[in-house]
Amino acid sequence: MKKWVYFTLSLALAVTLPAGEQFSMSDADRALYQEMLENNPADIFVEEGNEYFDELVTEEALAKFLGVPVDDLPKTIAGFPRYIPQLDAVLGLDQVMQAVMYLNGHKPFKLKSPEMFAMLAYAKSLANDEPIAIDVEANEKMRQSYALGREVFMTKRGKRGLSCNSCHAKEVVGLILRTQPLPDLGAVNAGGTWPAYRMTKSSLRTLQRRFQGCMKNALLAVIPIGSKEMVALEVYVTQLAKEKGQKIAIPGLKR
Repeated sequence: MKKWVYFTLSLALAVTLPAGEQFSMSDADRALYQEMLENNPADIFVEEGNEYFDELVTEEALAKFLGVPVDDLPKTIAGFPRYIPQLDAVLGLDQVMQAVMYLNGHKPFKLKSPEMFAMLAYAKSLANDEPIAIDVEANEKMRQSYALGREVFMTKRGKRGLSCNSCHAKEVVGLILRTQPLPDLGAVNAGGTWPAYRMTKSSLRTLQRRFQGCMKNALLAVIPIGSKEMVALEVYVTQLAKEKGQKIAIPGLKR
């Protein structure tokens, strides 16, 4: 006899599914996903990002801005988001590259632009296979950012009274919502696999852009990319991945 899973998030948001059947991905989608694992469309965007990076940023200029030898860039990049003393703020790697572009005499890409998404994917790929090295205890600014990120993650808001935790708490992980299993964000390495190619959007997206998509779907006010709150949310989620011993693996592939 089939067992049934009943899951209600709030206010008429409910899912009822046979627990023994796979509703998260059709056979055709699963085959396409396996094919894309071998030929990730995001690789094209990474190559494009490489061109932007070499022309507008460069490893030498980025390393100089971060105060590290070029050889240490991979492990330094694996530690983002991080506190940047020159700007007295906790920032994402994309924001740091904006600063370097400006110092190099170029007009910075907007954080939400396809060009920045591509360049961020390339820059983060320099740290591939490095253990996630974010340090939320590095200083008071990082501790404050982590605390703010946790608050944003846990706070219920919007018309449905939902939070990020509503779909990612350990009590609901694995249940199905809108044909997809709800993931443990640390276990699926959300902090180390974005930017990623989203099959349903046919485009490259960043972690913060994905956050925005979740907020929109949940009828929450969308937090701007690069804002203090959005960077803090990335800090919190990246720490979840670090606690699971995850590594940087860019570009990711997401449904």
